[in-house]
Amino acid sequence: MLRIENITYAVEGRPLFEGASATIPTGHKVGLVGRNGTGKTTLFRLIRGELALESGSISLPSQARIGGVAQEAPASDVSLVDTVLAADTERAELLAEAETATDPLRIAEVQTRLSDIDAWSAEARAASILKGLGFDDDQQQQPCSDFSGGWRMRVALAAVLFAQPDLLLLDEPTNYLDLEGALWLENYLAKYPCTVIIVSHDRGLLNRAVGSILHLEDRKLTYYQGPYDQFARQRAERLAQAEAMAKKQEARRAHLQSYVDRFRYKADKAKQAQSRIKALARMQPISSPQEAALRAFTFPEPEEMSPPIINLEGGITGYGETEVLRKLNLRIDQDDRIALLGKNGQGKSTLSKLLSDRLPLMAGRLTRSPKLRIGYFAQHQVDELRIDETPLEHLRRLRPGESPGKWRSRLAGFGLVAAQADTVVGRLSGGQKARLSLLLATLDAPHMLILDEPTNHLDIESREALVEALTAYSGAVILVSHDMHLLSLVADRLWLVSDGTVKPYEGDLDSYRTLLLARDKPVSKQPAAAAPKPKRPSREAMTALRAEVRKGEARIEKLNEMRDKLAEKLANPALYEDGKLGEMEVWQRKYAEVMEALDRAEELWMSALEKLEKAEAA
Repeated sequence: MLRIENITYAVEGRPLFEGASATIPTGHKVGLVGRNGTGKTTLFRLIRGELALESGSISLPSQARIGGVAQEAPASDVSLVDTVLAADTERAELLAEAETATDPLRIAEVQTRLSDIDAWSAEARAASILKGLGFDDDQQQQPCSDFSGGWRMRVALAAVLFAQPDLLLLDEPTNYLDLEGALWLENYLAKYPCTVIIVSHDRGLLNRAVGSILHLEDRKLTYYQGPYDQFARQRAERLAQAEAMAKKQEARRAHLQSYVDRFRYKADKAKQAQSRIKALARMQPISSPQEAALRAFTFPEPEEMSPPIINLEGGITGYGETEVLRKLNLRIDQDDRIALLGKNGQGKSTLSKLLSDRLPLMAGRLTRSPKLRIGYFAQHQVDELRIDETPLEHLRRLRPGESPGKWRSRLAGFGLVAAQADTVVGRLSGGQKARLSLLLATLDAPHMLILDEPTNHLDIESREALVEALTAYSGAVILVSHDMHLLSLVADRLWLVSDGTVKPYEGDLDSYRTLLLARDKPVSKQPAAAAPKPKRPSREAMTALRAEVRKGEARIEKLNEMRDKLAEKLANPALYEDGKLGEMEVWQRKYAEVMEALDRAEELWMSALEKLEKAEAA
């Protein structure tokens, strides 16, 4: 159980917590929500003990392990799967000790503990987690240095999930995942056996992966039972009640003040007026903690164009001489709202670049409406903002003919108020940078808007504002996002990018989610005549299978040695002398534990051998 009791903490004189308290029961999945800048990440650092409280306390059961993703996995020569396996330090230490231990009693203890933590299935578990986060069998054997920072963040996430800490703290874990990875993570966290606290603005994850909400507002913590939508309803009811009470109090205050103003200087009413002045002084204001006004996005409206605005026939595109997508036969009209589905690496970004004229067509025919304007937003564009310029200076450079008032009006339309307009980009929050990039992408009133993960760093209120803006927008929308809530409210057409092409997906998002979650489950056997010929595993996969067989053989050999040593000990007549009954029972128990571990090791070795034989026969 995590206890947060009456904590107070400030950053540079600005209080983030004042007497805040909450209790998280063991094993609960909790979503930590609150507007950007309220202190959610700081609370994680306080829980981990990285920051010192000014007052109050945060307590966990003794020996409880806390885990989270602080930074990406290092760019080392260690393979992905070995990087993940190393995260379970107890397993790694026990395996190392098992190689060098000589004392039979300690050997038995080590093997028993390895069996207790299911160490022999660890590699399969690590591989399953990596696969869920988007790494295929070949990639899992490659070194971390082969992957970019975003992919190494996934490796770091896989490592902490594999280590299975007692308290798992995740700060916006879906920001570096695609839709497929985000849906897998939702499903994984819902079944996670320990306590989880997730900072997220993803309503889908907060509705499906957690069972309660911890809300940070006005420097206090409030614990709500139920997923996010239930929290939102309960909170709306509380706000309505607080607002009604505040209005009643204000009416009462106005009535008392009116009496005071009329009679405080009249002798016959002075006493009554003074009593009302005291009553006014005693009245504690009833706060109505309304969220800040919804910061709406204001997309400029393009003129209407004749359909289709883009038509693609027999298209092929890629990079250099490498074809990535082919057989592209696509049409886009100005009123289309299209979501691109598909795993990372299948070509969603490639298609976006082709449509936005950032990538050439290698073959086929692509026609665009004359004077077609396209707005393009991607995460890398947020990173390409000039960090030493203010948002105003960005607009001054791009729109030199407009007035300062027009620049500020444009910024205000994207929720960037006066103070933020004059702050250099390097000091803006991630959400504020994203707003500026969205403004720049829509500056020319585009007829089509291509958005690649637009909600990263946006809080829930801003995401809702984006939904409203896209709903009102009269241009076409091409959307890539891991946010199921956003996709379900905006998109009315689904395109699946897979197997080197793009085709309409006839189902809905729920059916796609079901398909993704079921893809790793075993399927029923098909008649032999109908079964496709299995694909021959790669060289790296074969190497990994042979290594697993060798490890199994070595494990069995080690356990057989331990069994023989224990059998020799039990064969010693001196062990059965009077007064040694307790010692004899200890050795017999250790012998039984080693035999159980040997049975398990032989099962795993046989399973690995069968996989290798099938692979070699493919």
